[in-house]
Amino acid sequence: MAEVVKMPKMSDTMTEGVIAKWHKKVGDKVKSGDLMAEIETDKATMDFESYQEGTLLYIGAEEGSAAPVDSVIAVIGAEGEDYKSALDGAADAPAAKSEEPAKQSEKPEEAEKALGASAEKAETPAKAEEASADGGDPDAAAAAVGATVIRMPLLSDTMTEGVIAEWHKKVGDKVKSDDALADVETDKATMEVIGYAEGTLLYIGVEKGQAAKVNGIIAIVGKEGTDVTPFLKGGTGPKAATKPAETSAEPKAAEVTAAAPAKGEEKQEVHSDSSSRVKASPLARKIAKDKGIDIEQVKGSAEGGRIVKKDIEGFTPSTKQVAEAAPVAVAPSGDKPASTGATAVTIPQFIGEEKYSEKPVSQMRKVIAKRLSESLFTAPHFYLTMAIDMDSAIQARNKINEFASVKISFNDIVLKAVAIALKQHPNVNSSWLGDKIRYNEHVNIGVAVAVEDGLLVPVVRFADGKSLSHISAEVKDFAQRAKAKKLQPSDWEGSTFTISNLGMFGIDEFTAIINPPDACILAVGGISQVPVVKNGQVVPGNVMKVTLSCDHRVVDGATGSAFLQTLKSLLEEPVRLLV
Repeated sequence: MAEVVKMPKMSDTMTEGVIAKWHKKVGDKVKSGDLMAEIETDKATMDFESYQEGTLLYIGAEEGSAAPVDSVIAVIGAEGEDYKSALDGAADAPAAKSEEPAKQSEKPEEAEKALGASAEKAETPAKAEEASADGGDPDAAAAAVGATVIRMPLLSDTMTEGVIAEWHKKVGDKVKSDDALADVETDKATMEVIGYAEGTLLYIGVEKGQAAKVNGIIAIVGKEGTDVTPFLKGGTGPKAATKPAETSAEPKAAEVTAAAPAKGEEKQEVHSDSSSRVKASPLARKIAKDKGIDIEQVKGSAEGGRIVKKDIEGFTPSTKQVAEAAPVAVAPSGDKPASTGATAVTIPQFIGEEKYSEKPVSQMRKVIAKRLSESLFTAPHFYLTMAIDMDSAIQARNKINEFASVKISFNDIVLKAVAIALKQHPNVNSSWLGDKIRYNEHVNIGVAVAVEDGLLVPVVRFADGKSLSHISAEVKDFAQRAKAKKLQPSDWEGSTFTISNLGMFGIDEFTAIINPPDACILAVGGISQVPVVKNGQVVPGNVMKVTLSCDHRVVDGATGSAFLQTLKSLLEEPVRLLV
């Protein structure tokens, strides 16, 4: 009878595995103990052996694809046997747990209708807010007569409303589909609003300087003379908006007089914002911005000198930069500008291209993200930093290495000192278990090791009882196997405390996130030569800073401080490590 092969749980934190390589293919004979595949977990790539015998009938996960723990990855049985019944049997259990999803899968058309209905309901409140007096949809009503309702667009992810900084068109003006109707000031920047409609500007709903909510009606474009009152809630549109052609000449003159500044002011304004007044399509503006091209230097080929896409793509910047006007200084009275006599500064033009690459998140990185996020956002962290005089430790290490069978590192000395300090402060060597706290009597210290895909934390067990040479050899072996992805689950499970050392990378001081279920983690910086005061005199000294990250649910400030005091005394007098 055919048997299903499921994705095994190869570590305590594993939720899914990636098939790195299949060593068997469909039709191959399989014996108990044969290597079937290599599976990449969040910790390492491990060999997966078969516990069944027969012929490989089916492969459910291709190389490079992920499969959840306990999902079917293969079927083994007699040659030529129908394996579908085995697959169906494996699928029955999860299918029975949720009757509703099964019903949905049987009738996808009904599910699609339900989704459409829910989406339609979600849109209803937004549409109703701007509905016409009889309860109709203003967009539909406008479309029926060939008009287009222009709404305040969502121009940034945090935008809730926009302020009309400037209208480029007024009621009665002709509008093309790529014309900029207005400048809108958001919480991020001032941006153009394009109408994407052709016709006459029939209605302006928000005056310059006023704010409008996102999706609120700000303008209507359509055929000249169209009555926009039915499109607006309560018919509150201004009369001038409905019949711009019949407006008397006197109000128009008044409007122009009010809007037009003095000649000098107008000239200054156009000069300061000339780039936004250049005739160009929105697509041309975007391409020019992306490529770093000054759109004022581009010559337009369309009607009226308008710049379009092909003009930007065919533009070659001249080697000669246009000299800018010399800086102008304002006299103290503020009446007349005075020339400073300074030469104009020209900024060379640089054209670049934005590039990036993306790759799928590895299993290891997924688990690092999940576990450390849970730790930081669940455990209330606090941090204690202490400076330690390492002069004696340096001398002791030099002397030890004259006789040791393996080279002892400062990290080995710190690890040994931490192990001894933990025996004296069991509250630090503990774990939060929700409804109880576990105080560990054994000392298992996790050592953070950087690998290509992330971080692994192999555990030195019973570190307080091991010699410096033993600790050094074990840590070196862990580091080599971690980088070769040869660690086993037993190598990284069961820590009671963690050390993270970045001193070898030139880091003076840092804070680390607690590695669950530990209550603390020690961040170790590098040894720096700094001036220190000894016997009332300033002399050169070697100082190392360590930072203890504590879970405040388990460890209080006084408890963590007492632990660091003990650690400091052990490292400043290394002979105490032998007592």
